[in-house]
Amino acid sequence: MMRLMIVSVFIFFLGGCSAVSMVDNYQQNQLMKAGFERQQLSLESQGELHYWQGGDTSAPTVILLHGFGGTGLTSWYEIMQDLASDYHVIVPDLLWFGASFSNAPATISSETQAIQHLIEELALENVNVVGISFGGFITFDLMIKEPTVNKAIMLASPGIVFGDEDMDAMSQRFGQSVPEAVFVPENKEGVRHLLEHTFVDHPWYPSFIDEQIYQSYFADFHVQKKSLITTLPAYRDQLNPAEFKGKLPPSLLIWGENDIVFPLEKGIEFSEFLNAPIIIIPDASHGLSNDFSESISQMIRDFIQ
Repeated sequence: MMRLMIVSVFIFFLGGCSAVSMVDNYQQNQLMKAGFERQQLSLESQGELHYWQGGDTSAPTVILLHGFGGTGLTSWYEIMQDLASDYHVIVPDLLWFGASFSNAPATISSETQAIQHLIEELALENVNVVGISFGGFITFDLMIKEPTVNKAIMLASPGIVFGDEDMDAMSQRFGQSVPEAVFVPENKEGVRHLLEHTFVDHPWYPSFIDEQIYQSYFADFHVQKKSLITTLPAYRDQLNPAEFKGKLPPSLLIWGENDIVFPLEKGIEFSEFLNAPIIIIPDASHGLSNDFSESISQMIRDFIQ
C-alpha cells in the first residue's frame, strides 16, 4: 500500500501539478542513486514483468512482493533501501500493477509463474520471499511450488485459512457487498475509504489527491485486478494440504493487532497451520510495511540471517 507516498505527497505538494507523479519520480530517482536499477523481463504470456534490483548480487536474495493499491515501490520504498546494504534485493511490480502486464488469466497461479520465470532468468538458487497482503498469497504459493525458496515471510496474509465466510465478513466491515469492491475501488471515494481503514494514522491531504491516486494505481487493468480477487476461492479450494503440509520451507508471519482486513485470529490460525512463529505488532493495522518499515526491516533481517 502507500501511506509513505501519501505523506510525501502532502509534503511535496505543488498546486497544479500531479503530486503523485512527482513523488513517484522523486522516489525512483532516489532508488537509482542508491544503486537500484529498473529492469523488465519478457514473459511467455506476451507480457512484461517490471522490477527493481539492487544491493549485492553475491549476497542472499530477498524478493519483496507488494499487495493491492500500489506497486513494489509504494509498498517497500524504505525497506528495500535498508535491506540493499546487506542483501540482493528484487522488488517486482506484480502483473497488472505498475507497468507489469500479461495476457495470461489474472490469477494467483499466473503471478506465481511470473515470479518463477524471474527466478529462473536471474539464475537464483536460494531466495527469501517476503509478501504483504495479496503478495503474501503469492509467497505462500511459491512456498508450495518453487524449490529455490529458502525462507518466507508473510505480512497480514492468511493463505489457505481464509474461507468464503471470512471474505464475506471482510466485505461487510468495509461496507461492501463483495471483496473485490474493497480492494479495487471504482472511484476516488473508494480509494479514500480503503486507505483510511488500512493504515494506523492516515494523514490528511487534499481530496483531489484521491483522484490522482485512483488514476495512478487503480484505474488501469481494472478487470484483471478484480479477477485476482474473485479467483482466490477457487485457488484455495484446489490446494491439498496433505501434499505439502510439513514439507514447506521455514516461514514467519507478521500481523497487526488491529487489522480489519485480515483479523489477527486468522493470522494465529495460519501460524498454527504452518507451525510457524507469528509476530504481533501492537496497535498496528494492515499496512505494516509502510507504517512500521524500520521494525519490519529488522524482523526480515533477523529471520533470514
